[in-house]
Amino acid sequence: MGSWDGIDSFIAVCETESFSAAATRLGVSTSHVSREVARLEDRLQVRLLYRTTRRVSVTDAGRTFLERCRRLVEEREEAFATVSESDGAARGHLRLTCSIAYGERFIVPLVNRFLLTHPQLSVTIDLTNRLTDLVGEGFDLAVRTGTSLDDSRLIAVRLASRRRYLCAAPAYLERHGPPGSLDDLARHQCLMGTADLWHFEDQGRQVSFRPGGSWRCNSGFAVLDAARQGLGLCQLPDFYVETELATGTLVSLLDHHRPPDEGIWAVYPHRRHLSPKVSLLVEYLKSHVGRL
Repeated sequence: MGSWDGIDSFIAVCETESFSAAATRLGVSTSHVSREVARLEDRLQVRLLYRTTRRVSVTDAGRTFLERCRRLVEEREEAFATVSESDGAARGHLRLTCSIAYGERFIVPLVNRFLLTHPQLSVTIDLTNRLTDLVGEGFDLAVRTGTSLDDSRLIAVRLASRRRYLCAAPAYLERHGPPGSLDDLARHQCLMGTADLWHFEDQGRQVSFRPGGSWRCNSGFAVLDAARQGLGLCQLPDFYVETELATGTLVSLLDHHRPPDEGIWAVYPHRRHLSPKVSLLVEYLKSHVGRL
């Protein structure tokens, strides 16, 4: 058994909490992962994982060993990257994730243009509105929106900002009148998307409102269409509603309560050596996203 045998499998199982998920991540069979971890435990003469029919958890000894293994693997990958990418070219395979609507409209087209000038790079793009675990699921990079980053394992680079608008169609406002205050929102029909709360600013304070109504869909473009049809109020990021606001199809409301702009971030796992495939794409996105 080689010095590295079983370590990658052990880390993958710990981070995914599943032998089958670890196997998928590594591109091998579940039985292969199970055998490698078992052999590693035999070699160390210590139990690293608790196994039940429902879940896998890490023992105290396994947790200590895991942190050492992570540092070893990071240093190994840095050593490989330093040699194989010494010319600074983007090459290899990159896994990227982003929200569906923003990714389809902006990020994927930019990545496609980036690939035209970096033919040695291949990419897998996972568009999902689920908050992915970049480290546990093996992603190199994510594009996310928000105001803070709470995971110490990650680094975030601000690409641009986006603004959120509360708006409605003129036809709806003719029937119901515009809201005069944040408290007035409770009497209006609200078109609900994936967000459970709408955010505003009131006298310098950040406040939230829980919208209520008879309409909900997990697609921002569907929310936009319902608003255009005059079914209610919506709060959506700028890229959904800019055209409608410019043409008068929608009307912006309570602008003095508009929340602070959200950051758009490139987020990647913390490594001392950042590979060219990630660093070059981050710089490309940084120089182009703000112009969209």
